[in-house]
Amino acid sequence: MDEITAHQHTRSVFLDKEHPAAWRALNGLGLKAKEAAEEAGLDRTLIELLNVRISQINGCAYCLDLHVGDALKNGESTQRLAVLPAWRDTDLFTEKESAALTLAEAITAISDAEAREREGSAARKHLSAAEFSAVSWLAIAMNAFNRVSIVSQHPVRKARG
Repeated sequence: MDEITAHQHTRSVFLDKEHPAAWRALNGLGLKAKEAAEEAGLDRTLIELLNVRISQINGCAYCLDLHVGDALKNGESTQRLAVLPAWRDTDLFTEKESAALTLAEAITAISDAEAREREGSAARKHLSAAEFSAVSWLAIAMNAFNRVSIVSQHPVRKARG
């Protein structure tokens, strides 16, 4: 096997390009999750805050780049984005935002069933059933997007300017 062929075999596969129908289905899920969130009364700022936090936990550089930009465009502050990994140690987030972040984190770290149950119960004190469901769907979809981008090794492109 020559060097070029060897490189092609070790290079990542962009899952979205290899199976575009599956990618379109995931995008459809993401759109429906966003619709559910908006119908439940969650604003776009909170939706993007959740996308950023989930992507931080999963370590998805591509999704972080995308959703930090979207969060800023939708009015999120640089201060809140800067402290997001330590959001529990600040007073910068409302009870509803804190409940949504708690739930999204519990879903992202889904293998800890005890914490998931405890955190889910705590979140229910501040989220309606529709909000709880919408945040859950947002987290499920964002976790899937993170995994596609991480496995595909989607590149973060340098910003212009």
